[in-house]
Amino acid sequence: MMKTLRISLAVSLFCMAAVQARDPIQMDFKVQDMNRQVMVYPAVTQNNTKEAKAKNVPVVFCFHGHGGGSSQAAKSFQMHEAWPDALVVYPQGVPTPGQLTDAAGKRNGWQAKAGDHGDRDLKFFDVMLKELAKIYQIDSKRVFVMGHSNGGGFTYLLWAHRGEKITAVAPCASLSMQVVGLLKPKPCLHIAARGDKLVKFSWQERMMSEVKRINGCQEKG
Repeated sequence: MMKTLRISLAVSLFCMAAVQARDPIQMDFKVQDMNRQVMVYPAVTQNNTKEAKAKNVPVVFCFHGHGGGSSQAAKSFQMHEAWPDALVVYPQGVPTPGQLTDAAGKRNGWQAKAGDHGDRDLKFFDVMLKELAKIYQIDSKRVFVMGHSNGGGFTYLLWAHRGEKITAVAPCASLSMQVVGLLKPKPCLHIAARGDKLVKFSWQERMMSEVKRINGCQEKG
């Protein structure tokens, strides 16, 4: 009896590991005459191909920080492992001048303000959401966006300018004070470190205070 249970448990664990160990799909999208790349992890309830089985699947867009990339974001965020039932998307930024570093713009990043670079990254988001929805049966009521540093700032920019398409946001180590007047109430998880030497905690604290005011949060709790 115990031997049978061990075999059954081993088979179950093997099957679970096989389901979780998904390979990403690399996709290209044409945006403003530029080929933009994205790494996609389909939900475990879907084929690991471009043909979907499950319907009404949640989607999470994960934007790397300045100087990062889609592969690095997948290793750092691991959102596809944390939420295997979601379609998880890791877009790839392109060379962009940084606000705090890399003024020459040699490293990959995202636009910081509306109108920058012809809104190439806002348009990239539009194309990704539209095209992926055709393939993966995305639930339009469960579209989530997260990002770190420059990617977090872009998350705030998306909240401000594409908020009607987004369910909730989760920026980290970031801020975007210029969009505060455009934000409408929306669930937000902002993660900040008091010891952040680049994006100072005091700057982020101001942003978090504005978010709490916009969302009508209590002062404590």
